[in-house]
Amino acid sequence: MFGLFGLGTKNYEELRGAEFKAKYKTTPGAVLIDVRTQGEFRSGSIPGARNIDIMSANFAQQISTLDKNKEYFLFCRSGNRSGQACNMMAKQGFKVHNLAGGVSDWPV
Repeated sequence: MFGLFGLGTKNYEELRGAEFKAKYKTTPGAVLIDVRTQGEFRSGSIPGARNIDIMSANFAQQISTLDKNKEYFLFCRSGNRSGQACNMMAKQGFKVHNLAGGVSDWPV
């Protein structure tokens, strides 16, 4: 009864570090996106990641230009902002995955 309106369900995949990395590495054409601020991104990110700041005024415009035929792997510091970004992108028809524990959950 409580699931009638889809409350609590996500339209994207939440993955922990090792699973996220493995899926990213084995998905052809996968795109890795760091949704943190430019300052956070410059202080260190996962190699190969593209920075699209979810807090920027043109975030929605930037993601609208992305190829919907690719899969996107998003992360931030804790997994919260990237989860919000995943939700936004999934609603637009993108296939997205969130690094649930944030960048520190990425295995070295």
